[in-house]
Amino acid sequence: MSASTNKTSGGFPLVISALAILICILIGIFIYKGILGAASNFEGGDPDKGHPHNILGTMYKGGFIVPILIGFLLTVITFAIERFVTIQRASGKQRADKFVHTIKQLISEKDFEGALAACHQQKGSLANVVHEGLSKYQFVKSDSSLDKEAKVHAIQKALEEATSMELPMLSKNMVVISTMASIGTLAGLIGTVVGMIRAFAALANAGAPDTSALATGISEALVNTLVGILTSAFAIIFYNLFSNRVDQITYAMDEAGFSIIQDFQASEK
Repeated sequence: MSASTNKTSGGFPLVISALAILICILIGIFIYKGILGAASNFEGGDPDKGHPHNILGTMYKGGFIVPILIGFLLTVITFAIERFVTIQRASGKQRADKFVHTIKQLISEKDFEGALAACHQQKGSLANVVHEGLSKYQFVKSDSSLDKEAKVHAIQKALEEATSMELPMLSKNMVVISTMASIGTLAGLIGTVVGMIRAFAALANAGAPDTSALATGISEALVNTLVGILTSAFAIIFYNLFSNRVDQITYAMDEAGFSIIQDFQASEK
């Protein structure tokens, strides 16, 4: 890309992303031990032997999978905030459709300096791609050594290179959210199965059937399913939302690039 335009930065680097996931899991463990496992949530103040007073105590009884699931949920929220900030920055100050409309109008009026100024004011990935296409447009326009086809190819290449520099940033860390959508429910089901095994094992060892103990054990086991489904639901919603925003920005890039090339071809007839 040209020196006048820089690739939009944003998103956690790989190391920071891994560290963020670890920190979220550690926070999940802290919440599990310090909040869900507080003595006030259990009869007799004993988290290990006392029956839970409330939903927090019941969640604590869900077992060792619960803090991991809480960590996964926090991971989804953390990366959703990161993606929201990054994509908003990539979109620029003005809505993408309004910016593209402005650029198309300025190009039709042959006001390329105004279009470049609009890119500087807009900022973001879309503005960077349009700026690169307009800069190449002006450069090849005054280059008499190239024929029309070569000039069009040069503009297309500049637009493609600029787009390829921006798109990875837009989709960065989306894989974390999509992964959480998959493993959230699975981890919840693992916790539920483990809890059900423990509940029925305790019931078998007790001798006479204890429906109260069985019901309590099942409710504790299903806590894992609840948190797992919540994690997956949030992850799916955020993933689809951000994917749609990335598609909109990509479409705006293509639309603006097509307008630049179309105007150049018309001017070279």
